[in-house]
Amino acid sequence: MQEAKNTQRALVKIGYDGRVHKFFKADRAQERFENELMVLQYLERRGCEFVPRVLGFDRETLELVTSNCGARVDRMNDERVKQLFDELEGYGVRHEDPFLRNITYRATDGRFCLIDFEFATILEPDAVTAQAPEFEAAAHAADAFKADSTTLKIKWSAATDIGKYRPNNEDQFVTMAFNTEEFNYLAREGDVHIGDFDFVFAVSDGMGGEKSGEFASRFAIDNITRLLSRRFSLSTAQTRAGIHNCLEDLIHGIHRQLTQLGESYDGAKNMGATLSMVWYVQGWFYFGHIGDSRIYYLPKSGGMTQITDDHTYVGWLRRKGEINEREARYHPRKNVLAQSLGSGNQFIKPQIGELSCERGDRILICSDGVIDGLWDRGIEELLREPPESLISLNPAQRLVRAAVDESGRDNTTAVVLEIV
Repeated sequence: MQEAKNTQRALVKIGYDGRVHKFFKADRAQERFENELMVLQYLERRGCEFVPRVLGFDRETLELVTSNCGARVDRMNDERVKQLFDELEGYGVRHEDPFLRNITYRATDGRFCLIDFEFATILEPDAVTAQAPEFEAAAHAADAFKADSTTLKIKWSAATDIGKYRPNNEDQFVTMAFNTEEFNYLAREGDVHIGDFDFVFAVSDGMGGEKSGEFASRFAIDNITRLLSRRFSLSTAQTRAGIHNCLEDLIHGIHRQLTQLGESYDGAKNMGATLSMVWYVQGWFYFGHIGDSRIYYLPKSGGMTQITDDHTYVGWLRRKGEINEREARYHPRKNVLAQSLGSGNQFIKPQIGELSCERGDRILICSDGVIDGLWDRGIEELLREPPESLISLNPAQRLVRAAVDESGRDNTTAVVLEIV
């Protein structure tokens, strides 16, 4: 991390991912830390978009991690300064240090922002809890989850196959677990007690000439571990927005780097990759997605839902109800991506979402090789009621084996996880 400011009251560092790490120190450090944290969370609930967003914190070290609001502003007339701080009061907060030194310019959206809220005042203190009953409910849900985390287990399996016709495998996957103290890659199959760990599972399908597609998918998967910010020990109520932001920033970060690499080497021109990933945190599946790999949700109660959108023209037609599953499978443009990592796309809009989960729920992440060989109904049957000939295989192996046997025209990868 690069040091941005070091004063008597605080040390500020900028991480490699652009996040701001502020360490409070000296007189009343704990009080100032708690106040800034409370004010920023309050402003987020009020929908204020020109202040930092809390992405994490650590009460033991008095570290507050926030989004980056750009560079400090050197010049601005007094009337404009007053307008900005008056606008903040419209969201129920008085800054208490309304000067130019606390104004920044965020180039990503051309917005002037306000920073440093350690002395700020919430004008209606009773609104801190009254405005956010859903946050209190989520916090209680998180506490209930922690009470059950010693008995809950997460079970997973992963498998990949080159298929019948491709010379190399451009699919990649990752299974991993981490907390604030350690990070572990997981085997292709296993089950562990959840405890205080987060779990990340992802599939990426590369594309490009020669072996650049294979490189692109490996690059995407490897950068999950490099760009995924450390998660602090927060309740679900406090981390939800931070996790959403983290997933979006991660996907955009990988896209920028793949684009730069594609522009730097002739052999890698327009290389790209899909990415579908699930981050399991305290009873919730958070997911990030771009491309035409898929994430399916199979609740304990039955049925199966595709929770991600295929970022293709054909996927758009199907979402509009203009074509069905069979017509989509045989459409001549089914593999033409409208969005992916790299691939010469100037702008991307990844899909970010979340699902509450309970014991018995399953998630499937798969590349389009699985879809090419299996109908949705077949996928669900293989996961819930496999035939005798495949019952000895783990869930991911069943899907990959059946899809390759049926088609095998593409690389085929599946990752299946279940809360047990």
